[in-house]
Amino acid sequence: MNAFNTTLRAAFFAAVCMSGAPAFAQHGEHDQHMAAAASDTTEGEIKKIDKAASKITLKHGDLKNLGMGGMTMAFRVKDAALLDKARQGDKVRFTVAKVDGALTVTSLEAVK
Repeated sequence: MNAFNTTLRAAFFAAVCMSGAPAFAQHGEHDQHMAAAASDTTEGEIKKIDKAASKITLKHGDLKNLGMGGMTMAFRVKDAALLDKARQGDKVRFTVAKVDGALTVTSLEAVK
């Protein structure tokens, strides 16, 4: 009976420990996602806005998430509303991702 109780206690302890493991794993994944999101952000300057084509030309620093160096280039924008408050010459912080095979600005905010 004593061996049975010891085995039962060990099984219970293992079950309790294992039930907490996914929560810790999820927390770690969340932190990694947040760190990745922060590293995806790049600063740049708006050189041209083409609202009709939903495109923006940015002079930007390295796009680390894409392995691309700094340059000036045109990007599609995911949401044309991003261009409503944008002005040529503004300093901005933005993110770019590949969407349907095209480099696309997915967020854009003025740097103050």
